[in-house]
Amino acid sequence: MALFAHTADEHGQPPPPARPSRAVAHPAPWRRRRPAWAPRATAAWGVAYAMVQTLWAATGTGVPLAGNRNSPAALQLLLAALALLASGVCLATTRTLGRRGRRATGGALAVLIPALGWGTIGLPMHFVTLASGGGVESATGLANLLLISAGTALVTLVAVSYRRRLRGSCPRCGQEHPGPGDGPLAHPPATTAPRRTRLAAYLLVCGLLPWSVVKTVWLFGGDAISVSGEAWQDQVESKATGAAKALASVGVDVTVLGALLGIFLLLGLLHRWGQVFPRWTLPLAGRRVPRLLPLIPAWLTGVSLALYGTLLIAGSLLMAAGVLPKPEPDGVFTTGTGLAWMVAFGGLAFGGLGWGLLIAARSYAARTRPRCVPARTSSAPAKPPSTGHATRGVGQPSATDPLPCE
Repeated sequence: MALFAHTADEHGQPPPPARPSRAVAHPAPWRRRRPAWAPRATAAWGVAYAMVQTLWAATGTGVPLAGNRNSPAALQLLLAALALLASGVCLATTRTLGRRGRRATGGALAVLIPALGWGTIGLPMHFVTLASGGGVESATGLANLLLISAGTALVTLVAVSYRRRLRGSCPRCGQEHPGPGDGPLAHPPATTAPRRTRLAAYLLVCGLLPWSVVKTVWLFGGDAISVSGEAWQDQVESKATGAAKALASVGVDVTVLGALLGIFLLLGLLHRWGQVFPRWTLPLAGRRVPRLLPLIPAWLTGVSLALYGTLLIAGSLLMAAGVLPKPEPDGVFTTGTGLAWMVAFGGLAFGGLGWGLLIAARSYAARTRPRCVPARTSSAPAKPPSTGHATRGVGQPSATDPLPCE
C-alpha cells in the first residue's frame, strides 16, 4: 500500500483529507477524524464570531481593550473580517489547489494565527481573577476572550494538519504510514525531557524570583522599590476579596500562587509523571495522561505570558537606554524609578514563565506524539492452513481461528 508521501499528484498537490468510506460498517469515531472536521468547525466558528463582533459594533456594546478603554467599532469590524477570512482559508485547505493557491493558503494561516492570538493575552489574568474569587469584571470581555481563544486553537489545528499534508505525511499524527489516518493511536512510553531542555526551562522560571520576593516583602509590611508595605496593604490588598484576601492575610500574593501553579504545569511537562498519573492521584494512578490535558493550558498560557512579558522587558530596556521616558509615579509607587523596576520584574516573571512553558510544551508534544495504527484490511494475506496431523494443544490457535485484533 502506498505511503502518504507517494500519494501526491503530478503537480505536487497533496490529497484532500480522507473521508470515511460509506461501505464501512463501523466508521471511525469523530475524534479520530479531526483533520476532516476541523476546517468545517473553524468555518462555523468564524461565521459565529463575525456575527457577534458585528452585533457588538452595531449596538455599541463595550468590550474592554486595555485599562478603562473599550474596543472601538473599527477594531470589532476588523476582527469580524479576520474571522470570515479564517473561515474561507480553512475551507480552502480541503480543496485541490495549485501552487499559488497553496502558498496563499499557507501564508494566510501563518498571518491569521498571530493576528487572532493576540487576543488571548489576558487569559491567564482572567483565570487568576476567577480562581481567587474576584468574580467577572466584564462579561463581554470574558466572552470575547473565550471565543477568540477557541478560534485561535481551531485555526492552529487546521494549519498543523494542512502543513503535514503538504509534506506528504499523515495529517493526524504527522508521520508516514500505510492506510488512512483514522485508526487507533499507539502512544510512546513515558520519558523525561532532555537535560538541556530542563535546564533552559528552570533558568527561565528563575525570572519569577524578583517579582515574588517584592510582593512577599510588601505583604509582610516591608518596604521595597519606593513602595511601603503599609501603603500596599491599605491601597491594594484591602480591596481584595475571596481567596485573594485570605491568601494575603498569610503573606501569599494571588499572582505568586498563580505562578506556582504554572511551575507545577511546567514540571509535569518535563517529567514522566506528566504522562502517566503518579501514585498520589489515587483513582487515576498508572493511567496515561490525555495528551491535550497539559498541552492546551500550556500553549494558551505560555503564548499569552511570553508575549506580555517580552513587551514589558522591551519597554524596560528602552527606558534604561533613555529612548523612552520613565513612567510617572502612580498609585502606591512614589518614584518613577521604582515603577520602572516593577515593570522590569513583571517582564522577567511573565516572560520567563511563558517562554519556559512553551519550551516544555514543545518537548512534551514531541515526546508524546502518537502514531496511527492502521486497521487490518480485507486484502491482508490469510494464514496458510496447517497440513500436519498433530493435535492442537490448549491455547494454541488453529488455522481456522481468526487473527488477533491489532
